[in-house]
Amino acid sequence: MIDKKQFSFEDLNVWKKAVEFAEVVIDVSENINTSRKHYRLIENLEAAATSVASNIAEGKGRYSKKEFIQFLYIARGSLYETITQLTIFQGKNWISEKQCNQVKGLAEEINKMLSSLIVSIRDSMN
Repeated sequence: MIDKKQFSFEDLNVWKKAVEFAEVVIDVSENINTSRKHYRLIENLEAAATSVASNIAEGKGRYSKKEFIQFLYIARGSLYETITQLTIFQGKNWISEKQCNQVKGLAEEINKMLSSLIVSIRDSMN
């Protein structure tokens, strides 16, 4: 049996949750209900959602804790961007309130995880 070596970010629960978040957002985006296809807005939503996990992974691959924290802040910004876009989509009735709330619930969990990880890393630097 071959031992599959993981990348270090794959051990992070927040990264796993961010991947799940991106998958849920992509599922929601595939069913957006609009008579006009707003491809650029939908692509931007998907980019922001996938950016959360991507920035966590990229930050973990950096050489310093300070850089890692910076990428965690960027990940959190992408999380906020995704929620803002979904809120707008809900306001336009392109997605349901239920869909928006489902994603917001995941986002709140990820936000807490990111904040805890940032504090933990910062504390380990002192």
